[in-house]
Amino acid sequence: MIRIEHLGKSYGDFPVLKDINAEIQRGEVISIIGPSGAGKSTFLRCLNLLEQPTQGAIWFSGVNLLDPRTEVTQYRQKMNMVFQSFNLFAHLSVMDNLTLAPIRLRGQSRATAEQRAIELLRTVGLVEKAGRFPRELSGGQQQRVAIARCLAMDPEVILFDEPTSALDPIAVGEVLPVIRRLAREGMTMVVVTHEMDFARDVAHRAWFIEEGGLYEQGTPAEIFGNPQREKTRAFIQRIRYFQRRFQSRDYDVYGLQADLAAFCDAQALAPEVAERLQLVIEETLRRAPRLLAAPPLDLSIGYSEKTQEIELVWQAAGPPGNPVEPQSPPAPGTAAPPNPSLDTLVSDLSYSRVDDHNLLRMHLRRP
Repeated sequence: MIRIEHLGKSYGDFPVLKDINAEIQRGEVISIIGPSGAGKSTFLRCLNLLEQPTQGAIWFSGVNLLDPRTEVTQYRQKMNMVFQSFNLFAHLSVMDNLTLAPIRLRGQSRATAEQRAIELLRTVGLVEKAGRFPRELSGGQQQRVAIARCLAMDPEVILFDEPTSALDPIAVGEVLPVIRRLAREGMTMVVVTHEMDFARDVAHRAWFIEEGGLYEQGTPAEIFGNPQREKTRAFIQRIRYFQRRFQSRDYDVYGLQADLAAFCDAQALAPEVAERLQLVIEETLRRAPRLLAAPPLDLSIGYSEKTQEIELVWQAAGPPGNPVEPQSPPAPGTAAPPNPSLDTLVSDLSYSRVDDHNLLRMHLRRP
């Protein structure tokens, strides 16, 4: 139904969207997620040409909307948009908001337009508000009117730009069921949202947009349950990162200790967690000296607010092979090492070779 090819958008020299390629099938619900400022809303506005893309093609039912010969207006009527700020006409009643475009753009009679408006207001549960003005409605009611107004043009596709972001939790509960109903009825929809549960439950596919690009896409089970790429995992699992580069074993121990304490404090983690992380770093460098055979050695510590897990990932160049040396038991009659061994500090210790680098992963055992 819709095919997007090499779509790009720049403001001057600043690229906002970069080489987006994707397809949307009739009847699909696509949820678009990603951090603020990633380009999600700009993408929607480019899709129905409220913003003019600077490169690429948008094919809608076999017609390239960016072809100068295309009569854009008739196709824009088939791809309507619901905004986060409602965008109702404040000086018009609810009824007039719904009938204005069908009468002026589609040539419907007032009687036909009003009959259809009543049907749509019944769908969103607001027939009794037909004579009211937007200022007399709650936020959730205004957004439901905006959805009904969109449906009054009988669109083939609806684009939702964060339809609940301006609403309180009660109003969110009024709006999301309406969108769920449209999904059940087979309406093709593209929904930019921060409602992760809604995106997971309603969408056929989820797109993660990051830094203006389509960073990862898949089914909701894939994106929300098992994301493959690092930035997607960080977003879904609300991961906070601490990163450090080592050039040798003669690193600034006290500086690292202070930075770990500050990181853990920022995540409301107990001081003991910072101490254990310090021990893990020291013990890893002792047990895996080959990690520093070809410096630099990069360490990334990720704390997931969602799962409460802490993962350490070491990455270093050098010849392939697990750099962790087996732990030898103390000789009879000798004392055990003063610090806990790596095996008691971490779990799920694993090695892999990726892009000519050795990767060592481990999860911190909590005290």
